Amino acid sequence: MKVETEEELMEIGKKLAEECQVRRDSGMQAMVIELIGDVGVGKTTLTRGLAEGLGVKEPVTSPSFTISKVYALPDGGRLVHYDFYRIGEPGLMAEDLAENLTDPRNVVVIEWGGTVADLLPEKRKTIKIEYDDDGGRRVLL
Repeated sequence: MKVETEEELMEIGKKLAEECQVRRDSGMQAMVIELIGDVGVGKTTLTRGLAEGLGVKEPVTSPSFTISKVYALPDGGRLVHYDFYRIGEPGLMAEDLAENLTDPRNVVVIEWGGTVADLLPEKRKTIKIEYDDDGGRRVLL
């Protein structure tokens, strides 16, 4: 899908929130969304739209330097946003990730998930965002 603006990325995130809610209501494991794309392509912007759609009230920022950020969801679950870009070995973050994956109320967003690929469930949503030649973006769901 062709995306021209950050607002369009936010809208994709909001629509994704609807899918997350259905999945969370089923009582299965946490909903896991893996975002793939270059630095600055819009992964955090899409996550902002997701957060808004899920009812997060606080500002959503990139976890690039903190590795993870956690946001409360209205029903008691959490939106957990990881960025493993600077991590060569997950170490203690592997335990944190595993714990967050067990709560079906959680939505877990992972950027740069290569170092934790073996910890991620097979059943996850993978979204690739890439730049077009004309400066726009393409989102592959």
